[in-house]
Amino acid sequence: MTEIFHGQPSAPAPQNGGRLLVEALQIQGVDRIFCVPGESYLDVLDALCDAPEIDVVVAKHEGAAANMAEADGKLTGRPGICMVTRGPGATHASIGVHTAFHDSTPMILFIGQIDRAFRDRGGFQEVDYRAMFGPLAKWTAEIDDPARIPEYVLRAFQVATSGRPGPVILALPEDTLAGVASVAQPRRYQPVQSAPTAAQVLEIAAALEQAERPLVIVGGSGWSDAAAHDLAQFVDRHDLPVVSSFRRQDVFDNMRPNYVGHLTLGTDPTLTRNVREADLLLVVGARLGEVATAGYTLIEPVRTHQRLIHIHPDANELSSVVQADLAICAGTAEAAAALASLGGPGDARPGRDRTRTMRESFLRFSDSTAVTPPPRGVDMAAVVRHLSEILPGDAVVTNGAGNFTVWVHRYYRYRQPRTELAPTSGAMGYGFPAAVAAKLRHPHRTVICVAGDGDFLMYPQELATAKQFGANVIVLVVNNGLYGTIRMHQARRFPGRISATRIEGPDFANLARAFGAHAARVETTADFAPALQAALAAGAPALLELIVDPDQITPTARLSDAPIARLQGQKGEKP
Repeated sequence: MTEIFHGQPSAPAPQNGGRLLVEALQIQGVDRIFCVPGESYLDVLDALCDAPEIDVVVAKHEGAAANMAEADGKLTGRPGICMVTRGPGATHASIGVHTAFHDSTPMILFIGQIDRAFRDRGGFQEVDYRAMFGPLAKWTAEIDDPARIPEYVLRAFQVATSGRPGPVILALPEDTLAGVASVAQPRRYQPVQSAPTAAQVLEIAAALEQAERPLVIVGGSGWSDAAAHDLAQFVDRHDLPVVSSFRRQDVFDNMRPNYVGHLTLGTDPTLTRNVREADLLLVVGARLGEVATAGYTLIEPVRTHQRLIHIHPDANELSSVVQADLAICAGTAEAAAALASLGGPGDARPGRDRTRTMRESFLRFSDSTAVTPPPRGVDMAAVVRHLSEILPGDAVVTNGAGNFTVWVHRYYRYRQPRTELAPTSGAMGYGFPAAVAAKLRHPHRTVICVAGDGDFLMYPQELATAKQFGANVIVLVVNNGLYGTIRMHQARRFPGRISATRIEGPDFANLARAFGAHAARVETTADFAPALQAALAAGAPALLELIVDPDQITPTARLSDAPIARLQGQKGEKP
């Protein structure tokens, strides 16, 4: 029935920009904001006093706040929200924006800005955010009129979630937030994604029918439980081997017989050979970036020797580096649903046993009992094996960047979507703030952060945030006294010449206790399991400092191995 209005609807009551912004966030479904407060957006902070349904998490560093918002966006599929002040606050937060861009994570960063009247005069902490964030964000804007705040907020949500998800920046001049306007609010945003056409689905079916050595590569964002289920249904029906792209291991259950490995730093050489020998690559959601392609050698630009079907939500990504034989612009969930609709092959597909062979190779490569333990300190292979055995399938495991991540990515078995929080941007310091965000989002799940000593020291102060907001995460600090990745590369390129890679860290356990966390120092492998059990039962944030052999730089390599043995004893330093 048509609804008839008599007369004009009453105009909304005038409100200042801060209240218009908070009201817009409420309408868009925001329930949590990560921030470090600043005087440049006091009107927003004041309006949040009257929005108790929005949880305001105050981090201790803007970089950590941005990483938390990025992780929250990964977990929910909705934009993670971060608010920081102008100048230094924005530059600190840029690390989270960079990660969100590379990881295709929906995120919105609100930045308090100088008064409009002071622009282009070198005002206090003035930055041109369009220029600063232009290469890092999907869209950057500055709101000059309080009446346009609802419009800009709606657009920010639409842009952050549609197509290839990513970060959006909105700068908020102080006088815009203090200004008053009477304006109606829009309805909630609706993400927009394309889907494969019927003709494209038939082309995929035909390509699979013709292929003898097909391989599915999955990655990107937007993988809900339903999308992962659709993907598994398609893969099972066609008995296809599945590989995850860099740090997207949770897209496909690692325990399923079709999961055959991970395109990462230090990929299994057998998997590398299998990718090269494939005659059909079906890439769903993943970008064909440097790590996944082993420096653009597995899948070569511009024209690779494998037949390539590439499905990605961003049309600009398709055939931008590697030309696809079939390029399909579609969201991951829409693509997975379309693939699930395909019937199985009519006849036995040639090379069907190849999936089993690849699975066996993966199991051998990821067998943590097959590697020789280090002669001293905690064996990280045994640690990760224990985590994989005892943690529930919905446990969230996070990490930042460093050689310690090799153990996690090689030996941990991810079983559900959105349980791996790891930056494809390679950002140190990401894991611990991400773990705090994950525990706040899923308080009843186990959340474990694995961090190197240098990695953790990027944001150790966020122990205070975890304690203040009841995020009872467990962080495992893998302490080898080194910036291990850089030391490894130094040893390879400049043997015997070591500079700037030693870490004189604190007593991590005592540092954690100073923040009110449970803590323990673990020096042997046998001590890890009981220490972890005590941490799980602590009812508080917990930190376990794992003392590891600094010579054991990867699961299978030592710094003292030839040809880098000359590393020993240089500049009074031992590896």
